Amino acid sequence: MEEASEPLSLVACLTGLSEQHLLLRLDGFKLQPQASENFDAMAAAASADGISLAIVSAFRSYQRQAQIWQAKLSGKRAVYDLHNNVVDLQTLQAKARLDAVLLYSALPGASRHHWGTDIDLYDANAVADDYQPQLAPTEYQMGGPFYPMVQWLKQHGTAFGFFMPYQRYQQGVAAEPWHISYAPVADNYQQQLSCQLLANCIEQHPIAEQKLVLTYLPELYQQYVQNICR
Repeated sequence: MEEASEPLSLVACLTGLSEQHLLLRLDGFKLQPQASENFDAMAAAASADGISLAIVSAFRSYQRQAQIWQAKLSGKRAVYDLHNNVVDLQTLQAKARLDAVLLYSALPGASRHHWGTDIDLYDANAVADDYQPQLAPTEYQMGGPFYPMVQWLKQHGTAFGFFMPYQRYQQGVAAEPWHISYAPVADNYQQQLSCQLLANCIEQHPIAEQKLVLTYLPELYQQYVQNICR
């Protein structure tokens, strides 16, 4: 298979099994170096306009994503629908449970956060110092504290190489206006990733509902991994 010829280090970087492609920032978050440099430049420009771009989440490992996946499928962590209502997974059929979780949480091995190119943000200037961002749609919609930041990012983000892969809902991942991606590197990583590479990863590193995931993986890959806003 083609994937067998891929360097092991590249596969590990794509799937969250390695951190060798990352830079540890002074704020404690890990990012791909180019993404980090351009984020800092963008943050400086935003600051001049009164917006303080603060990171909630950057790199996330395969292990961490697998923990989130397990917690949601087991009911230890809430799963929400598009209207921010809690979903009772016990009432759903097998694949529907996967779809419910995948609305807001990526498959381990397929999260864009594995790449160090993607960041979840909020505007620290728009809220009190002790505010804990929930990454909830209402915080980023019109009337929410972070709506001006979203508008600023839409207008200026591309100048620094950033775009919103989940700017709107397209029958895959829910709209995530807090999620930005550094295109010059992320686009290359996405081209390198494949359904077979992901399948190999999940087979070698078991996750909750592994057999079910592998059964539906081609469909899930198209709907939730490839299906982004560009």
